[in-house]
Amino acid sequence: MSNVVNLNKFRKRKAKAEEKKRAETNVRLHGRTDAERTLEAKQRELLERRVDGAKLSEPTDTDE
Repeated sequence: MSNVVNLNKFRKRKAKAEEKKRAETNVRLHGRTDAERTLEAKQRELLERRVDGAKLSEPTDTDE
């Protein structure tokens, strides 16, 4: 006797594999995860605050 194959399960398994492959390709093409983007934004904000805090005040024109 041969084994009975459930075609619905076979199609679903194939679709999942294709979706996973497409997702991996998109990750490689389009970049980073949300967590990585959030971390980079926070680091950029911290750097900007440090730079702004270290700026010297602009000279005033009271010598004229």
